[in-house]
Amino acid sequence: MKEITILSGKGGTGKTSVTAALASLANGAVLCDSDVDAADLHLILKPDILETHPFQGFWIARIDASVCTGCGICADYCRFDAIHPDDSGTYEINSFKCEGCRLCERVCPVQAISSEKSANNAWYVSQTRFGWMVHAAMGPGEENSGKLVTQCRKKAKELAEENHAAYLLNDGPPGIGCPAIAAVTGSDAALIVAEPSISSLHDAERLVFLIDGFSIPAFALINKADIHPEMTGRLEKFFRERSIPVLGLLPFDRAVVGAMVDGKSITEHSPDSEISSVLQTAWEKLTRQLDQ
Repeated sequence: MKEITILSGKGGTGKTSVTAALASLANGAVLCDSDVDAADLHLILKPDILETHPFQGFWIARIDASVCTGCGICADYCRFDAIHPDDSGTYEINSFKCEGCRLCERVCPVQAISSEKSANNAWYVSQTRFGWMVHAAMGPGEENSGKLVTQCRKKAKELAEENHAAYLLNDGPPGIGCPAIAAVTGSDAALIVAEPSISSLHDAERLVFLIDGFSIPAFALINKADIHPEMTGRLEKFFRERSIPVLGLLPFDRAVVGAMVDGKSITEHSPDSEISSVLQTAWEKLTRQLDQ
């Protein structure tokens, strides 16, 4: 089984649309949506959820007003300015500023502060028309998404091995932060989806630096390549200088929006289009390289 992680240095390059298209071409691959902070692969694949598992996030501290003496020690020690007195003279914690370090809980002389982990997250095992899928949902502002990515990938690998799948397609998060690191760690290949813009080129440079640290092969697709030929040429030069094969240049096609509205991949929605043909060829090139 080969795990392919689809990444983009920035959001909005078409990474999830590419992942959905490859899922339709892969013939039984296991799918994993590692963009847990803003998951959207399920919007196209419409999974039937078979299992739901809670995931505990960061620590949430609370002050028991009936025990608090108003000494203010917790506020003095808090480095995030998250603790302030209320109108009654006791103290309360601003959950938006609290970082869950639990120091206040340790220094309170009357044990008025307690902490518990947030349960506003979950991960799922589902079936789609293309096969098994593992995905997740996080509440707004939740943390530990890197751990949740690792949990989803772990389960997806188990499903891939149990079902003798040839490929695991991992729709990674944008950027180069903790979730992206968790998504690419241990993968067999990374597929970079870029677009012809200065910001995409800049973020692709950072992403390639990250991927190089894991010593895994990288490949590239340039989406909407015909809307700015000059920038497309600069992207091609960048990837060529770093020995990263460009598997295809995807044209701008309004049918991609229509496919998303219909809840389909572009290869299902418009199988005879130029963009579907480029994606088919790119998938064949990628699997041929990985199977060598």
